Amino acid sequence: MKKAFTMLELVFVIVVIGILAAVIIPRIGSNKLQEAAIQVVSHIRYTQHLALVNDRLNTADSEWYKDRWQIFFASTDGSEGAWAYSIFSDNAGDSTGNPDFVEIAKNPLNSSKYLTGGYSYILYSDSRVTKELNIGKKYGITNVAFSTSCSVSGSTRIAFDHLGRPLRGAFHNYSSAYPATDRLVNSQCTITLTDGSDNVAIAIEPETGYACVLNSAGTGCI
Repeated sequence: MKKAFTMLELVFVIVVIGILAAVIIPRIGSNKLQEAAIQVVSHIRYTQHLALVNDRLNTADSEWYKDRWQIFFASTDGSEGAWAYSIFSDNAGDSTGNPDFVEIAKNPLNSSKYLTGGYSYILYSDSRVTKELNIGKKYGITNVAFSTSCSVSGSTRIAFDHLGRPLRGAFHNYSSAYPATDRLVNSQCTITLTDGSDNVAIAIEPETGYACVLNSAGTGCI
């Protein structure tokens, strides 16, 4: 004859489940920061891929290097005040550093979408925007900070050259001839994402441009 649970045993099980839920659910919520970092890393790598397969070389244009593929983070009215990023290449002869739909990469997972979470006149509400790239709204990211090794005058963008090497700062107002050796990232670049209570760092290595999420100690990749 099988024994049934007593009322006391059932209450005990319910209490244990409640305790576990109270401990686990907040941890699940905090994973959004890691999810955001993993997504950003994948898009940094995709930006590098675009630079390798489509380096924008045009011998007829002495300023072709301004059109390099880049990933750009910003908090603007277009992104509804939230941090978002865009992957784009400035149009030849019209390099402003401010992307529009003509210049932004298409989402390889959905050709009707573009790789931007909103910027300037590109509204977050536009059906062509990839909502996940608005990491402020999607993941609760409240700040994006670049280390000085990959920032120029507080810039929050990384470009890649035809060899996949990371370059710092904007190029639409850059006047030096290619190669832009002074813009090459020559020490580890870190991009720190903050959600208001915690942060996570992404590393981009010099020369190779390899990107990964750093562990909490900042000593290696997760």
